[in-house]
Amino acid sequence: MRILLINPPTIHALKKIAGVTGPPLGLAYLAAVARENGFTVKIIDAVAENLSLKELSREIKFFDPDVVGVTATTPMIPDAYAVAHITKMINPNALVIIGGPHVTFLPERTLRECPYIDIVVRGEGEKTFEELLNTIDSEKRLQDVRGITYLDKEGRIRSTPPRPLIRNIDDIPIPAYDLLPLDKYQIDGINFATIITSRGCPYNCIFCSSSALFGHVYRAHSVDRVLEEVSLLRYKFNIREIEFLDDTFTLNKKRAKEISKEIVRNDMDVSWSASSRVNTIDYETALYMRRAGAHTVYLGIESGTQKILNFIRKKITLNQARDAVKVSKKAGLGVLGSFVIGFPIETLQDINTTISFSKSLDLEAAQYTVATPYPGTDLWTYSIRHKLLLTEDWRKYTALDVVMKSFFLSPKQIKRLLFKAYVSFYLRLKYIVEDIVKRGGLITLKAIVGTIKSIIEKLWLTKS
Repeated sequence: MRILLINPPTIHALKKIAGVTGPPLGLAYLAAVARENGFTVKIIDAVAENLSLKELSREIKFFDPDVVGVTATTPMIPDAYAVAHITKMINPNALVIIGGPHVTFLPERTLRECPYIDIVVRGEGEKTFEELLNTIDSEKRLQDVRGITYLDKEGRIRSTPPRPLIRNIDDIPIPAYDLLPLDKYQIDGINFATIITSRGCPYNCIFCSSSALFGHVYRAHSVDRVLEEVSLLRYKFNIREIEFLDDTFTLNKKRAKEISKEIVRNDMDVSWSASSRVNTIDYETALYMRRAGAHTVYLGIESGTQKILNFIRKKITLNQARDAVKVSKKAGLGVLGSFVIGFPIETLQDINTTISFSKSLDLEAAQYTVATPYPGTDLWTYSIRHKLLLTEDWRKYTALDVVMKSFFLSPKQIKRLLFKAYVSFYLRLKYIVEDIVKRGGLITLKAIVGTIKSIIEKLWLTKS
């Protein structure tokens, strides 16, 4: 049986803003599972390879798959539907399967919206996908596969019971990195790859679906497994830049230090970044990470007011945010702070306070996004209950567009405040000087205007 896994062609926000796209690691995990079970498998990352739908259609025809698996985030869903459609046009007998966070939480709606999709895989996909492929191959009953929603022969929607989470994630094979176009993933001309070393989050932030998707119980790869994956990327694929995609790399500080120690002990010569929470990082952990080649830590600070932090159930304080930035920088790490504006209860003063707070933290970089009620999040439930959704056009769920009403601000006000946040953070004198020095120019009006234009373009804020 031939399996084709597709990351659909789409207008990818990150690629449009920064010219960067990351590997579809979920597909690489599924590819590894399929290959271990003896199936012929191929991955097409249409985003990284800049394939149009027409070009992708030719690739599907050439490979002639029995099963097409598609992944999609919420704003990519229309593109996934288009892939399903062309697949059925090419071969009506090919089975189309879709997975990812969006369809996990809206499986029935997905099948109603797109009649070309046969099966939705809900939640953690590896074991479900393995069982599903073997069931299809042996022509057994779909109703015996846990964790799927599907169309039966009469066209009725059926759902099977949820699948338990994988207890020991070391049982999951290493992603099939060799099936990805690794030369296409670059930052400033440097090839990079991604690794996930843990799953599950014990926190319950209102805007995040991670714990609903992967559970509240923290499950981590062994240190040996992590080093095996780092070693594979470093020595087989010659990749020195790695981003750890864990929700919170430092959730278990002892483990984070052990991984760092082993990277140093094995002289792996890698450069890397990771995400943390402000209440799970200290100077010692940050120092171990820096000595092991870490250059940046991403901190989800989210807001500059305790009222909003409490509303989103972040379970951190402003002082913890200040301390986390200080200890990280003291250890030599660059810090990128992430902030979200536009929650329904936020006032103009609240957002301005967040902007001021972000500028007070001595961050290397700041990322600002608009609060977005993704399906599966408690913010989605809240917005439905209070009738706050402005649209269910999934393409607009980019975290740069305003798709949810505020009790105090108009969508235009929130968009302007997003613009204000970026401009006021990055157009401070130190950033203008650094940007111009990098280009070898002088501080002139023309250079400052050029810097402003560059920021606007990069932030994708010129679109209405």
